[in-house]
Amino acid sequence: MGPPLSGPLCDDVGMEETTEVLRYAAFTTAPDGGNPAGVVLNATRLDDARMQAIAADVGYAETVFVTEAAVDGDSRRNRLRYFSPIAEVPFCGHATIALAVALSGLDGVGTFLFDTPVGPVAIETTGQGAAVTASFTSVEPRVAEFPDGVLSTLLGLLGVGPDELHPEYPPRVAFAGNWHPILVLAERDTFDSFVFDPDAMRALMDAQNWAGTVTTLYEMGPGEFDSRNPFPVGTITEDPATGSAAAAFGGYLRLLSLVEPPSRVVVHQGSHVGRPSVLTVNIPPSGGIRVSGQAVEIT
Repeated sequence: MGPPLSGPLCDDVGMEETTEVLRYAAFTTAPDGGNPAGVVLNATRLDDARMQAIAADVGYAETVFVTEAAVDGDSRRNRLRYFSPIAEVPFCGHATIALAVALSGLDGVGTFLFDTPVGPVAIETTGQGAAVTASFTSVEPRVAEFPDGVLSTLLGLLGVGPDELHPEYPPRVAFAGNWHPILVLAERDTFDSFVFDPDAMRALMDAQNWAGTVTTLYEMGPGEFDSRNPFPVGTITEDPATGSAAAAFGGYLRLLSLVEPPSRVVVHQGSHVGRPSVLTVNIPPSGGIRVSGQAVEIT
């Protein structure tokens, strides 16, 4: 990740701008845990190039921009866009959580509606002070088979054989805002030790239009999983907390009848990159998947 950003940003010719970037760590209660996200509360005057430049300067996996506040006169409805350091992203769960906590500090806890590039996302916040929990409900999830040859290519990049996948969790590509390949590994050692070439992984992800992470998991016990999420962007190789992946995984579990809804799954993530995170996934019988977590400002 790039260096923390403080103060107003400067443009290419050195002229100071007034764009303020807040920094939050999502799916954690500690600033050095979770997944950092940039938060821009007023991006109404920023064009695509400027938002991309800000996201690159921040250097986090994603930065969220409020491009329109009070949509249709509703003070708790905002239009959003998300950018990684290299491209616009359709949806980002951890930045959504971070934004909701930031807005709760200004407008109070309760329900927000975010108009995102993938559709409206409802989010609720509860608690007070530094202990605010945010819960977003994803768009309707979907699952699909891997295209011919792609699963073999992906497993080859990870150095994992087909026989090392968990037999009860078939590999699929799942969607709940972004498309994520879902791989559940049978053995802890395989999960902990796999490595990959970031450039080759990015090339495969771009070719398959996977805007989200490559989501690998290990079942720790009933309803509890550890997750690693390759996501090569800029200096980042693995994402420490991925709300859209957690939502996609919840949809995968329901659509493949691997859980009996309503049910809850806890996903641990980030320990392999030194930023431990916890994501709670509530899976209703129908509709979007609900993902919850806390966020804390990085000062």
